[in-house]
Amino acid sequence: MNSEELLQKDRKYLWHPYTQMKDYEKDNPILIRKAKGCRLYDYDGKVYYDTISSWWCNVHGHNHPHVVSAIKKQLKDLDHVLFAGFTHKNAVLLGEQLVRCSPGNLTRVFYSDNGSTSCEVALKMSFQFWKNSGFPNKEKFIGIENGYHGDTIGAMSVGSVSAFQETFASLCFPAFKIPSPYCYRCPFGKKRESCSIECADPLEDLLKKDSENISGIILEPLMQGAGGFIIYPVDYLKRVAGLAAKYNIHLIADEVATGFGRTGRMFAVEHAGVEPDFMCLSKGITNGTLPLAATLTTEKVYDAFYTDYVENKTFYHGHTYTANPLSTAAGVASLELFEKEKTLKKTSETIPVFHEAIEKIRDIAIVGDVRKIGMVAAFELVKNRRTKESFKFEERIGLRIYKMGLNEGLLLRPLGSVIYLLLPLCITGDELAEIVDRTYRLLAACSAQF
Repeated sequence: MNSEELLQKDRKYLWHPYTQMKDYEKDNPILIRKAKGCRLYDYDGKVYYDTISSWWCNVHGHNHPHVVSAIKKQLKDLDHVLFAGFTHKNAVLLGEQLVRCSPGNLTRVFYSDNGSTSCEVALKMSFQFWKNSGFPNKEKFIGIENGYHGDTIGAMSVGSVSAFQETFASLCFPAFKIPSPYCYRCPFGKKRESCSIECADPLEDLLKKDSENISGIILEPLMQGAGGFIIYPVDYLKRVAGLAAKYNIHLIADEVATGFGRTGRMFAVEHAGVEPDFMCLSKGITNGTLPLAATLTTEKVYDAFYTDYVENKTFYHGHTYTANPLSTAAGVASLELFEKEKTLKKTSETIPVFHEAIEKIRDIAIVGDVRKIGMVAAFELVKNRRTKESFKFEERIGLRIYKMGLNEGLLLRPLGSVIYLLLPLCITGDELAEIVDRTYRLLAACSAQF
């Protein structure tokens, strides 16, 4: 079947995520034939740099032989088995590896399928923990404006990105929302170099009044992803963690996007020396090969569920593909690569080169802010630097950049007016320089149009 036939069938049968399908009446989606390392190859022979790690999943490079070999080996013996009353080698080994590389208080691993479910599990565990522990009133959760934790109902309830959640607001449960630590557009009009993290004051005010009714707070450590790649100070995370401990609520760290080396550490909470009560993982856990998620928690939480069956404290939650043997085999192999290839050490050497390279992008007239952490960089585009006036929704500046990126051989998928690079950790110096140069070139060309 040739590429045109496949695209016709795609248009006839499929419905793509986060996509207005009417946009593809004339334009085709890019039909990818294969991938290797940091590159994607389409059916016409064109090559694209995967600058967003295929929705933030790719860590060691596409089709890494070590991960592929592990999946093939596992497939010969066991493809799937239920995980209630049964277990298997890779689930055990991956659980051990995750505990070993995570903050020291996290000792238990609960598997699920994706980022949304890992957060749902944490919310439900937190909620039931307080019930099991004799605190039935602690039912509310706190989210952060511009936070995103997935598209299932619970995850949307604690999220705050209107594009994803506004339509479904009446389906969601009520949750408290506190201001985002959005330094470029500080809700308190402060400058980061002279502020005292006032954006955390509303959290303390809320907890002083209502902590006895609050189960936990969920946040994306140091980087709000889908909310616009808002990269915020370590001091904010430290203060939130301190307040959560002081007022006896759970700290839920959604590391779905930030985990597995993205920020320069295995997990973003490490930058602040924070030990959350729950940590939610997915995306990079299998190097983007197969769906898998994990929610890590403490022995204290686990013990609140561990009792005689008749007490009815069992955690009644699960998924058909929980701890799938193929997925966990990929997870084991991916974590082995961190040690085998010294991934974090190499990344620590690449990060300063990356950060220095993107500085020239600040000079482009439509770039209002440049944000960076680890192997992630974001560029917020504005119509007026002085006033920080944003581009209008109808102007679709992101779509313009996306199409220009394809012409430059870059897979960019902007979030509104925010262009970002979330690069695979395996990237070479030459690849990095080429990606930054092309990004600079297309943003400069776009700026010249205004």
